[in-house]
Amino acid sequence: MYSSTFIFAKKQFDDEFYSLDKTIAEIARNIDGYLGEETWENPATGLVSNVYYWASLQALEKLIHDPVHRQAKAAQAKWLNGYKVVIAQVKDIYGDERLGIISG
Repeated sequence: MYSSTFIFAKKQFDDEFYSLDKTIAEIARNIDGYLGEETWENPATGLVSNVYYWASLQALEKLIHDPVHRQAKAAQAKWLNGYKVVIAQVKDIYGDERLGIISG
């Protein structure tokens, strides 16, 4: 299992941003190997973190190479005050079912 974490600082979002964001989320959810996602915001720093979980690196790469994803990446400076992406291989996820544990 892999996770891709997109951490960013907001600038100004417009209709184009919201449209691309919605489309990318739909594309991700329809990729075979998509396992789930979580979003976190830190009120102290204003940073937002979107974490996507994938069954394989190949599934994640389908999103990375998607034309809509590339379009958003090329335009990110209009909407963000910086970003970083962390791609990690997940060794294990465990806990109880109340938080919707994702298994790969």
